Amino acid sequence: MNTQTKTTFKTCPKASNACQAIAAASALLLGHAAQAEGDFWDFSKDWSFDSAVLYYSEADRVQAFEAIVSATRETDVDDKFNFKITLDSLTGATPLGAVVQNTEQTFTRPSGNGQYTVAAGEIPLDDTFRDTRLQLNAQWTKPAWSGVTTSYGLHFSKEFDYLSLAGNGSLAWEFNQKNSVFSLGLSVASDTFSPYGGIPVAHSQMVVDRVQFADDDAYRAAFDATRDRADDTKQTTDLLLGWTQVVNRSTIMQFNYSYSSVNGYLSDPFKVYSVVDNTGTVIETNGLYAHYYENRPDSRAKHSIFGQVKHHFDESIADFSLRYMTDDWDIDSQTVDYKHLFYVGENSYIEPQFRYYQQSAANFYLPYLLDSQAQPEFASSDIRLGEFTAYTLGFKYGWKTDSGNDIAVRLSYYQQTPKDVLGNHPGQLANAEIYPDLDAFFVQFSYSF
Repeated sequence: MNTQTKTTFKTCPKASNACQAIAAASALLLGHAAQAEGDFWDFSKDWSFDSAVLYYSEADRVQAFEAIVSATRETDVDDKFNFKITLDSLTGATPLGAVVQNTEQTFTRPSGNGQYTVAAGEIPLDDTFRDTRLQLNAQWTKPAWSGVTTSYGLHFSKEFDYLSLAGNGSLAWEFNQKNSVFSLGLSVASDTFSPYGGIPVAHSQMVVDRVQFADDDAYRAAFDATRDRADDTKQTTDLLLGWTQVVNRSTIMQFNYSYSSVNGYLSDPFKVYSVVDNTGTVIETNGLYAHYYENRPDSRAKHSIFGQVKHHFDESIADFSLRYMTDDWDIDSQTVDYKHLFYVGENSYIEPQFRYYQQSAANFYLPYLLDSQAQPEFASSDIRLGEFTAYTLGFKYGWKTDSGNDIAVRLSYYQQTPKDVLGNHPGQLANAEIYPDLDAFFVQFSYSF
């Protein structure tokens, strides 16, 4: 989600074939239940709703607001239909990837229309970051035969410069007196990037300053030479194998293995990396500062193993999980998550949370490139691909209303600390903030009825 201009979005415009396809498919899924019950859309009968609003804020960077509404309907023939709408908006500043300098730096906006200046010693941030996203999901779950349940779903997501369409299907088999469940799931997605200004040519040099050109036409010609095409796509296939086991009346365990294969355009069209000399200064080539658009491999394969245990004590519930992920970009990550729910009286509870995350760097990640080094085939300065550790501290309070509805408020604090993958830095970069920390907090309010 990297839109650089303001945008408004209309829900399911008539011209949107993808959105209309989702609506038509959802109506088809409803056909069976509608025949079984003529009052399917009677909201006074057997509907349940979950809603939530979330505010997220990074210190001096991105702020986000998200609203979610989910509706679930169970029929007399044990079919379950779920529909979810998500709308979120992001604004603020996001790291560009360029290295910090002791002089001010000027950058061209992704569209090529206009420029912005970053003060000396400041992390280059693009403060034009804007995005609005609408997401629609439809899921149909139904018994297939004895002990087996199937589920089918459709996904639609639209941002200013990004479109995602996906379908999924899963099968769950209960046995051992329903104490054991084996599950198999498959998801296929196709995403289209259409960044404002076009897809940049990999490793092309950012055209920085209009005064270096005779006129606007010369500048525009130079900028257009750094653009390769208007849009590009990627395809994702996810496979999930799961096992859930009831250990005893108080304990349940779950184990999952997932595989993800992604192919297509995987670079971030808004990220650059810098080339510096032995004094740590960004060099100039062809009268332009050496900031180059990144390039990532066009495929990625990920393997993930997940385990979770929940135990119900007399007055509380412990929830502990571990996840390990590895991929062919050499990123390995470990996640530890622990939540403990404590009942407070008859109708309320509190739930503190601690989450720890650690990952290694991608094999093509670099904070900058020395001019004495050969230009690699793949390169990115995106800190999300670097080595870092992060933790989350959270606290949730929930209660049940007199009418039986559920309300909860959650507060969380997140801190990300990058690790220096180089150790030593030349010249002015020796004391520069090359790897900035990230601090964020978010608050969520949810209501179920």
